[in-house]
Amino acid sequence: MEPQGARREPTMRDVAALAKVSTKTVSRVINDLPGAGPEVVERVRAAAQSLGYRPNLTASSLRRSDRRSATIGVLLEDLSNPFDSALLRAIEDRARQNDVLVLAGSSEDDPDLQRELVTSLATRRVDGMVVMAAGGHQDALQQERERGTPMVLVDRPPLFGGTDSVTTTNRDSSREAVLHLADLGHRRISFLGDRKTLWTSQERYAGYVEGLAHAGLTLREELVRTDLHGTDAAETAAATLFDLDEPPTALFTAQNLVTVGAMRALRARRLQRQVALIGFDDFPLADMLEPGVTVLRQDVPALGRKAAELVFDRIRGDRSAPTHAVVPATLVRRGSGEIPLR
Repeated sequence: MEPQGARREPTMRDVAALAKVSTKTVSRVINDLPGAGPEVVERVRAAAQSLGYRPNLTASSLRRSDRRSATIGVLLEDLSNPFDSALLRAIEDRARQNDVLVLAGSSEDDPDLQRELVTSLATRRVDGMVVMAAGGHQDALQQERERGTPMVLVDRPPLFGGTDSVTTTNRDSSREAVLHLADLGHRRISFLGDRKTLWTSQERYAGYVEGLAHAGLTLREELVRTDLHGTDAAETAAATLFDLDEPPTALFTAQNLVTVGAMRALRARRLQRQVALIGFDDFPLADMLEPGVTVLRQDVPALGRKAAELVFDRIRGDRSAPTHAVVPATLVRRGSGEIPLR
C-alpha cells in the first residue's frame, strides 16, 4: 500500500551533505556527544529539521534480516476508557500471534500530542500503526503515511487517501435506537453527545435526526446537548434537560461516558424507572444495574482484530486498494431502553 510518490526516508548522509559536515559530526550532534562547536551543532540540527530526519533508535544489531523491528504502534484517545482498553487488548492478542510487540499511547484527542506520539513511534521504527485519529486533525497521520508507514485508522475514517480503516455502524445503529424508543410511544427523545469535532459524534447525531424523521417526530433543539466530554459534563447537561417545562421522556446517549453521566442525573432524581435510556457503547456492570442499561454494543474485539489484521497484511506487503471495514453494532435490550411512555 505504498502511496505514489512516497518520500525516501532521509539519512544521516543527507544531513551531512546539507550541513556540509561529515557523517561522524552529524552522529556526534544527534547523539549529544562532545566535539562539535555551537555553530556546527546549530547547522546540523537545522539541516536535520529541514529534511525531517529522525534518528533510528533501534540498534541495527537487534534488527531482523527482513529489516522489521517486530513492533507496531497503537494510538488511541484514552486508554483508561473501557472501549479503548478493550480495543487495545484485541490488537495485542493479534500482535502476540505474530510475535510482535505493541507500543501504545493515549492522544487525549489533542492534535499536538498526537503528532508528538506519531513522531516518537516512527523514530522507534515501528513496522506499522493503528490509530484513533484526533477529531478533525490528521495532518501528522497523513505525513507519516506519505513516508510509507503502514497505517490503519480505527473508529474514525481517514481524511486522506491510501489508508485502511475500521468503523462500526454509527449512523444506522443510532437511527435504530431512536426508532426503538419511538415504538414505545416516546415523542420527546433527547440526544446527548460527545464532542462535535469527532466523526463518530457527527454520525450518531445524524442517525438520531434520521430516526426522528422516520418516526414522524420533530427535531427539538432544546432536547439536544453536545460537546460533552466526560461524565461530569454529561451529568450536568442531563440535569438541565429535566428542568425544562417539557422534559424528555427518553434519552439517547451517544458515548459510554456520556451514558454514565446521564445515569447519575437520572438516579439523583429517581427517574431511572420513568425515563427511558439507550446508550451507544457498552461498559462494565451495565447489565448489573436496575434496570439494566440498554446499549448499542460495538463488537470491540472484532474491531481490534480487523484493524490488526489489516496492518499486518500491509506490513507483509499487501498493495491492494484501501479497505474500509464496517463491524455492526448490536442493540442489547436490558430494560432501561424498554421503559414505555407513561
